[in-house]
Amino acid sequence: MRIIREANLIQLTFMPHLFPINCYVFEEMDTITLIDTAMSSSYKGIVKVVEELGKPLTNITLTHPHFDHIGALEELKNKLPDATISVSARDNRLLLGDQSLDLNEPQSPIKGGVPKNMKIRPDRLLLEGDKIGSLEVIATPGHTPGSISFFDRKTKTVIAGDALQTRGGIAVSGQLRVLFPFPAMATWNKEIALESVKKIHELSPNLLAVGHGDLFRHPISHLQKAMTEAEENLKKKR
Repeated sequence: MRIIREANLIQLTFMPHLFPINCYVFEEMDTITLIDTAMSSSYKGIVKVVEELGKPLTNITLTHPHFDHIGALEELKNKLPDATISVSARDNRLLLGDQSLDLNEPQSPIKGGVPKNMKIRPDRLLLEGDKIGSLEVIATPGHTPGSISFFDRKTKTVIAGDALQTRGGIAVSGQLRVLFPFPAMATWNKEIALESVKKIHELSPNLLAVGHGDLFRHPISHLQKAMTEAEENLKKKR
């Protein structure tokens, strides 16, 4: 496990050289929030970091419920029963194994590994604008129908899950990176994913934190480049 701290955000990276999977600890004054839970094997590393901080973990919140973001969820909830588990209202269905689509959604199949026998039920269903401590919920669908990001307005940090990747080169979800193709392969809708990254860009973040890849400081120009590439690729396929 690799640990990188940037102000009050701590990035935990599992298998950093092979298949990097990130989750994040966001430290508040008196409490901490965990964003995503990586793989089931990540449990001990997450608990170690939480215990070393010496503050209660009050929230476990998910950007989306693919298996590499929820792996340690059940074990963490069993150890920390008072922690509130949150997921977007839309992706709650995915967390419970329901891959059906709403009538107003593009009818392309949902991709990526989702749970089939999740015993845990979330305590809170999130909508855009909701707050978890200092973090504001931003709806960023595309990778999944209900993917969300989290924005700290004080530091202008965006924790974007798989709305983007930086491993193999920064890219909008759904845009293939040969050196790390897996997020693209698991993306539900590329057009909606692009619109979500435009929303992230409008926030003018100082720090971008994603599910796969390094932290990106001062990402504005890189976001613009990634959006332009995605737009061009989508035009070619129309």
